[in-house]
Amino acid sequence: MDGFLDETRGGVTELRVHGVSGTPPAGILNHPHPRLVAGDGTTGFYRRWWEGGQPTGDHPDVPGVRHREAYAWGNLTSGGRAVALWLLLLPFSLANLSYFMLPRPARGRRLRRVTEAAQRLFALLLTGTLVGAVTRAAVDLIGWQCTAAGHACDSGAAPGWVRWLATLWGQEPSRRLAVTAMVPLVLVVLLWWLGRRTWRRDESTVPPAPPVPPPVPPAEGTRGGALLARPRLWHGGAPVWRLRVVHVSFSIASIGVAVSAPFAGTPRGLALTLANAAVLLAAAVLVTLPWTARRLDPHSGRQVPARLTYACRALRVAAPLVFLVTIAAALAGLPSGAGGSVLWRLPGVGIGALHYGLTVALGLFLLVAIGALARLDSRDGPGERPALGGLAAWVTLMLAVAAANVLALGLLFWTADFFGDPGSAAGPRAPERTLLLDDMIWWSAALVPLLALGLLAVAGVLLLIRRAEAARLAPGLKAYYGERDDAQVVAGAWALASLTDRAGLVLGVLTWIGVTGSGAVAVVHLLRLSTPEGGIAGLSATAGSWVMVAALSGLVLLGRRTYTDRGLRRTIGILWDVSTFWPRAIHPLAPPCYTERVVPELTARVGRLAAGEDDQVVVSGHSQGSVIAAALVLQLDPGLRGRVGLLTHGSPLRRLYAHYFPAYFGGPGLSAVRDAVSWCNLYRLSDPIGGPVFGRVDPLASAEPGGSSLDAVDRFLWDPKPPGPGEPLPEPQRHSDYWLEPSYEEALDRLVTVKRAA
Repeated sequence: MDGFLDETRGGVTELRVHGVSGTPPAGILNHPHPRLVAGDGTTGFYRRWWEGGQPTGDHPDVPGVRHREAYAWGNLTSGGRAVALWLLLLPFSLANLSYFMLPRPARGRRLRRVTEAAQRLFALLLTGTLVGAVTRAAVDLIGWQCTAAGHACDSGAAPGWVRWLATLWGQEPSRRLAVTAMVPLVLVVLLWWLGRRTWRRDESTVPPAPPVPPPVPPAEGTRGGALLARPRLWHGGAPVWRLRVVHVSFSIASIGVAVSAPFAGTPRGLALTLANAAVLLAAAVLVTLPWTARRLDPHSGRQVPARLTYACRALRVAAPLVFLVTIAAALAGLPSGAGGSVLWRLPGVGIGALHYGLTVALGLFLLVAIGALARLDSRDGPGERPALGGLAAWVTLMLAVAAANVLALGLLFWTADFFGDPGSAAGPRAPERTLLLDDMIWWSAALVPLLALGLLAVAGVLLLIRRAEAARLAPGLKAYYGERDDAQVVAGAWALASLTDRAGLVLGVLTWIGVTGSGAVAVVHLLRLSTPEGGIAGLSATAGSWVMVAALSGLVLLGRRTYTDRGLRRTIGILWDVSTFWPRAIHPLAPPCYTERVVPELTARVGRLAAGEDDQVVVSGHSQGSVIAAALVLQLDPGLRGRVGLLTHGSPLRRLYAHYFPAYFGGPGLSAVRDAVSWCNLYRLSDPIGGPVFGRVDPLASAEPGGSSLDAVDRFLWDPKPPGPGEPLPEPQRHSDYWLEPSYEEALDRLVTVKRAA
């Protein structure tokens, strides 16, 4: 190949790791001709190719002396078309996030383990909610109601692909249920295939073996850096497999119950119902066992109990076997018995009374347990103030439930509207075209307008907060931006960026509105104080149903566009860049975790680049890349850390991760990173994502604008820069182009301890 490409490893290497949205290698290197030197097209290490031969000057690549290298990992979250399907898996991803938000005090280990078991069971119920919604839409609304003789799908106006069920088996409900049960089964198979494929493609990476025997692992209750330093965090093949078996088996059995439960009044129907229920119970028990989700450090030689592996394998065989027997019996024809007399309501489908009650009970228990853990955590000593008073894990679980219910109810209302007319069991006797939904479903829809009003109120409060902050900043900024309107413009930009710190307010208010409203309507429903028919309740329920249908339709259209539009995939990938940083700890069907592959790859690469005593690597992480870099530093061999420096910019480590994941990135965790390597962090007050890590430099109180001591980690950058006399105010850079700042090169030079030759 003509030109020049430096592929040597010795000397000083500036290793750049990009942030969200999958910045291309050319943008990371600030060079038009990147070339792959290690890795593949999904994740790879790139260097600059010089068309005119080996260059000269201040910043070229010099073999064996200095290099600039980029690590591109964005294709893991925005490169494949499957990212379009990930939009439907947001509840599962939120459930995983909640696990890592859990307070982990040194005391209260038993309570924490019980809480983790409850979280895993809650995640299993989330799977049941979404699979149950598809089951209810297909098996109940279509197979049980619509295709019954004389009902909506038995007319000429019905689609031909369902009318044949009414024509052929209008009086034989078991056969209709067996056929329509294939729809949720396809969904479960798709979820299983996605989980298995993405694990093998994106996460199945074995961490490099340590050069020396690993130290004694810290206790599980140890906080901060010790948790991030454990290799097992990024080594979850076996537990993810076990959890996937449990969730898939639970889902298949729930479909089997939907087919067999209407005929439980007969001996065969009762036997099949009990068999499917036994699979459900076995899955629920297995998911609560600590060893089911426990990760083990690689190369440690430890193994899970063999009995657990045998139990998972037995469940993997029993669930589809019982389901096949159920479907075969239904296709052969099951007598209706006592259960068949209920036309509008199909037993055993959807959230159900047991499913709903268990979800509520677990939610209340988790609220109390997480609150107790947060209180114990605060007593361990002064540390990072957690978001939402330590209840971020519980709030995130409630958001996961809300997202799952929006998808589930949107599907139910859309199905009922497409095949007939949605109706309530509390209303007058339903006409033939009416497809009836439970009153609780209508009450849930009635909460949507209430949440919309709460969101508007929070938006108004945030606007007032921004104005007050801008008014506070503007007088002090006049000394740097003059008496023009520039100071007010900069104050507004800084105040807008500071609203990120109020994210907890938004989440907390909306969560408590939803929880309080759900509790109120549940009491009204159980005590029969009112019905969602007519009046304000009926109007709210109708409006909410249309909003949910619109939300589901919009999500489907967005997913369709995402599948064909690579640019949109990169934009949607930003959501997953943040949420899939964490491994699939409690929900195996969530979108894949990229760090399971990224951290081991970076660990191995840094080990090769800094192999010699005169070699050094400065890991430069922007935005989410700074979080990856911080996790990487603590995975490195202690003997290697002296040859590694860390340069972060636009970093959300303190602003987001320390607040919401204090057990991992709180004060002890960030201090462990600082103690491990030399570190410099660049930030701007106009940046809505990045910020200081340890202490904000106050530019309005500092004698030297933007100055900071040479031994400090954080360094403030002016943005926009104060203009010269007669010059216009520059556009603020906010979260981008830190690599182009002169301060970036200054910080890089400070971190390089090996003399760089010309």
